[in-house]
Amino acid sequence: MTAEIEYVLDKLRWMRAEHIWPNGLRYLWTDAFGVILLVSLHRALAKDEFLDEAEQVVAEVYRVLGRTRGIRIGEESDRDGQYFHYLAMWLYALAVIGRHIPRYREVGVDLVHQVHEAFVVSGRGVIWKMKEDLSGPYPGYGFGALDAFDGYVSYRILDEKALSGEIADMRTLIDRSAADLVITQDLGLGMMLWMTQFFPEELWARLQRKRCLAMLDHMWQREGYFSREPDLPCTKFAFTNYGVSVGLQAAGAMPDRVKRLNEFFETYRSNDEYDRAAITHVMACSSRFPGYLINRQDYWAA
Repeated sequence: MTAEIEYVLDKLRWMRAEHIWPNGLRYLWTDAFGVILLVSLHRALAKDEFLDEAEQVVAEVYRVLGRTRGIRIGEESDRDGQYFHYLAMWLYALAVIGRHIPRYREVGVDLVHQVHEAFVVSGRGVIWKMKEDLSGPYPGYGFGALDAFDGYVSYRILDEKALSGEIADMRTLIDRSAADLVITQDLGLGMMLWMTQFFPEELWARLQRKRCLAMLDHMWQREGYFSREPDLPCTKFAFTNYGVSVGLQAAGAMPDRVKRLNEFFETYRSNDEYDRAAITHVMACSSRFPGYLINRQDYWAA
């Protein structure tokens, strides 16, 4: 067993004992990464207990956060509404578990049919946050810069045939925005890099990979982390750096910095709620053992 998997198993045992995850409060982003992690462990260790637990998380997400149309952001009172990029990550998680239990792909396709028309404004963009019933944009929120890319990738991974119309909508939006898009936020950079691995020869992917790597090189701090923004060198978050790590591993870039940020944040404490937050520790596991987050033949081959 590799050291990375041992790290993840120890972290999962600790999180369960502390009721942090998967037996804590539901949060769609964290649960998406957690489902991918559990299915990756099942794939690596050939143990059905991890696939069973992944199914339990999916069931709990729908029980707690599921709505008539779409899925709420999180369980806590201030996590109302729906984020498209969270839904897209959840769709990717459904595609991953669908590799082993095919009916989850149908669940994902149905979710796209529930939410796509509400979020997508033809020819303009994808609304970043919607009201919980999808009746309109959440007050104060407009279009998301990365959301069309999120949808395009997750839709194609999920079912290119069943979602061909929705994929075409997203591709139109990508073609309108990719040339001018410059990302400066750490997690956004990591997630864009992660997306570029799936269709690496497409123009948007080649362009964004180059830009993201250059921006991240500028944001690297010698202490061992990526800053939140280029002009905020002292601002850092563990979970966003772990997202950068996943993106860099997907791109096959900066392995020394991936190692250093994992070491840095293993002992770093922010002395706020993030020290015990599920998002911090699930993302730490994803950074150490990305599994199905990386488009590798040894995982994705039937």
